[in-house]
Amino acid sequence: MRDGEPTVSRGHILALRLYDVSYEIDLKLAEQLWSRRAGRDSARGRLASTPPKAVSFGVPPLTLDLGSRSIEIDGLMVAAQASVRLYDFGIAAFALRLPVETMSWEIFSRLANATDRCVGIAAATDVWQVLLATLKGEIGEALLRPTDMPIQEDYLIATVDAFDTPIDAVALLQRIDLVPILSGRDRPLSEGARHDLLHHRFSYYPDDLVVITWDRAFIYEPLGDTDVADVLQMANAQLLEMRIYDELLDAELPRMRDMLHAAVRRRNLLAARRYASLARRLLTLVAEVSELTERVDNALQVTEDVYLARVYAAAMELFRVPNVTAAVDRKLAIIRETYTALHSEAAGVRAEVLEIAVLVLIALEVVLSLIHP
Repeated sequence: MRDGEPTVSRGHILALRLYDVSYEIDLKLAEQLWSRRAGRDSARGRLASTPPKAVSFGVPPLTLDLGSRSIEIDGLMVAAQASVRLYDFGIAAFALRLPVETMSWEIFSRLANATDRCVGIAAATDVWQVLLATLKGEIGEALLRPTDMPIQEDYLIATVDAFDTPIDAVALLQRIDLVPILSGRDRPLSEGARHDLLHHRFSYYPDDLVVITWDRAFIYEPLGDTDVADVLQMANAQLLEMRIYDELLDAELPRMRDMLHAAVRRRNLLAARRYASLARRLLTLVAEVSELTERVDNALQVTEDVYLARVYAAAMELFRVPNVTAAVDRKLAIIRETYTALHSEAAGVRAEVLEIAVLVLIALEVVLSLIHP
């Protein structure tokens, strides 16, 4: 504990769990189903304090209130407010919000780490599965081509809205140690590791601060704005969706190679049809993945808010979304090249069949002329 550490007067711990629940979500139908069956609040997403012209949503996500939930944190039952944000490209981002009042920084940091241990991906908890089952039970008809074994991501955001005394970002970094809450480690870290954890930090006003890492973030926001947290959730949703397509193409490429080899080995008069069928399948896959990756890329465009754009760009880079996107593009390029080769092969086989047919007709005509001079 550092000397003179401030006390957290008001804040919250936000645990996120994101699932790939379907190929696509009909948000309009989901909103209607939720209103009719659950009778709880829902809202189309927009950033709370950023002017609408400063950001552009491809399709604004839909937020549903899942009510209060009791969760166990280090043996104690605490109440958390649950919600889910639905993105049209098939991602459901669940959130558990634990409010905090009048708590020392040390205890606040321990609470954040304990929350991650108890509800993180490594935790043996069913709270997320219960929320997921509740969602599917209420709006299942809005999930187009639902996923049986959804891929998931998690993220933890520790937010302080107010300390016991006003403090600016520079003094805050001097008076508290953010490393334990950002790393989840109680043991001291090396200077290099500390530098890496604190590298991506941002401030717009003197008295606000955002520090983001791969799986956690700390936000000090006296105005209570949630825009940064919303942008971080969006970046995680984009990461998860691109991971899905990357893994899909990883599995598809070997199957494509096997089918191609099988088609080549069974070369006969029906080869052109097999080549054309395989080429159509690959073209359909390319079109489907390209359409949805384009939708993910355009899910959020930050235009005029320079600060939010910096946070968003840093999160996307830190989460390695551009790297995963590049990997997807490379695999799509391989499939496109294979499609072109198959299309050419099918055309070649058709030409060969036509040549054989012409030769057969000529031979038949010669035979007939000899038989009936």
